[in-house]
Amino acid sequence: MRIIPAIDIIDGQCVRLSKGDYSTKTIYSKNPLDVAKTFQDSGIEYLHLVDLDGAKAQHIVNYNILEDIATHTSLKIDFGGGLKSDRDLRIAFESGAHQITGGSIAVKNPNKFESWLKTYGSENIILGADCNRGTIAIQGWQEESSLEVLSFIDQYVKKGIKNVICTDISKDGMLQGPAFELYSSILKQNSEINLIASGGVSCFKDLEQLESLGCEGVIIGKAIYEGKISLKRLQEFNTNPE
Repeated sequence: MRIIPAIDIIDGQCVRLSKGDYSTKTIYSKNPLDVAKTFQDSGIEYLHLVDLDGAKAQHIVNYNILEDIATHTSLKIDFGGGLKSDRDLRIAFESGAHQITGGSIAVKNPNKFESWLKTYGSENIILGADCNRGTIAIQGWQEESSLEVLSFIDQYVKKGIKNVICTDISKDGMLQGPAFELYSSILKQNSEINLIASGGVSCFKDLEQLESLGCEGVIIGKAIYEGKISLKRLQEFNTNPE
């Protein structure tokens, strides 16, 4: 299972939110590149980079930070937040994104999202299936849709999606454990997808349980920043996966 630390950006700074609420912002670093380099120095290969300013503005904003990290590290970056147009996507890839994550766009403009799948290939596009109480949330989690998460994912699997990041918003940033039942249900319905779990990871045991469920990757944010899971332990997990 891939270990994927998260860096969320607001005003050029590395932050974390609780349950996607912007008013709960905690600043962990004013230099996201330094944080990314620390991850790389600890043997991390992947990074989940989220442009929270872009998610609010509904267009890419912090592409300069993406470019900075991509230029000065070898991390494979999946980038999301505010990607709504072909121009946004082009800027993200030209700035060094290895993959992009589309969530709101897949709800509000499915034809556009499907065109990205065809143009860039399913290996480069991740479906963001972020949900609250079982329904998909969009616009930086500020708005709930009427779409049920399992059927939403299934709809896009039939259209060729292979990679899915699923965040249970009620778990995100709370350090109280991931949504194990949700991920089990998703994988039971679509066992062929690469499911990346996100939200609520609080300890090493959570990682072992997610791996046993069959998750392909896990995004970890606050547990790293709050010292609940050490980078050294993550390095050991990467080196000696059970």
